Amino acid sequence: MLAKLEQLLSEIAGLHHQLILVVGPPHSGKTSLLRRLGATLQRPPLNVSLELGRRLATMPLKARGLAAGDLLRDLAAQAPAGAPLLLDNLELLFEPSLHINPLDLIRQLAHARRVVAVWPGEVLGERMLYADLSHPEHRDYSREGLVLFEL
Repeated sequence: MLAKLEQLLSEIAGLHHQLILVVGPPHSGKTSLLRRLGATLQRPPLNVSLELGRRLATMPLKARGLAAGDLLRDLAAQAPAGAPLLLDNLELLFEPSLHINPLDLIRQLAHARRVVAVWPGEVLGERMLYADLSHPEHRDYSREGLVLFEL
């Protein structure tokens, strides 16, 4: 699996969005695969919920949504230039109080560099879902135009 992901990572370099979403059911090895890729690249994955959460916790609630994108871009900028950005634990981005679109935010990061992110939801047919329809964090996206690495 790691060799296939590395190959895909080299193939996306010319795309408009240089984003790979690693998707699979819970406990399918998504995080483990990302960590192995990080070890190969000598770059650990960024735990988005942990690192972004630390920075947002010091801000007033009303300012968090506006700051989330900038803070995530700042975190991404800490990775060496040209190195792929590895993102895990994206759940915080789905927090309704932030009023952000998690997929759009990740795509913005993938304009300037290659990004491999673990998608915390599921893929059903042509749709990518996060949380149940009745859940306040529910999101539903088309998978059209996305590069998915399915486990």
